[in-house]
Amino acid sequence: MLLKVEHFFNKIADFIGFITAILMIAMMLNVFYDVIMRYFFNSGSIAMQEMEWHLFSVVILLGVSYALKEDGHVRVDIIYDNLHVKKKAWINIIGCIVFLIPFSLFIGTGSYDFVMEAFTSHEISGDPGGLTNRWIIKAFIPASFYLLVFVSIGFVVKNINLYRGAHDLHQKNIKGASK
Repeated sequence: MLLKVEHFFNKIADFIGFITAILMIAMMLNVFYDVIMRYFFNSGSIAMQEMEWHLFSVVILLGVSYALKEDGHVRVDIIYDNLHVKKKAWINIIGCIVFLIPFSLFIGTGSYDFVMEAFTSHEISGDPGGLTNRWIIKAFIPASFYLLVFVSIGFVVKNINLYRGAHDLHQKNIKGASK
């Protein structure tokens, strides 16, 4: 049962990773266009320059969730790598429940007023020709942290499965069924 729940969370996280990859490509194309226009045609756009850091921000904010799913986040690997799978799973579960989820909820709820202020004041770029609707980029802050909470739940489920050895049993069942 928990393997199906883990699979559901993994599909959502993989979709987030796909969106992040598309945004990364869009950001690279944006930078390429901006550089070509600026250095070869002496023409630049403030909106395109601002779009670079908007896209970069979204890539980072969304990419954190995918990095968690892929176990690509930072930790003290010199200690962690030498531990047994069950101890690693236990550390991951406790770390998510005690640190990651409360911190993400704190940032998500704490940044809501920040977004609403930008929305109600119709905040725009301070530069002439810059982007409007600055609340959109700011809305990614709480959204990405709530998304991180969601993916964290999937990460906890994955580590419960690892602790229980459910992945090993699943692999044995697959190999046994294929014979």
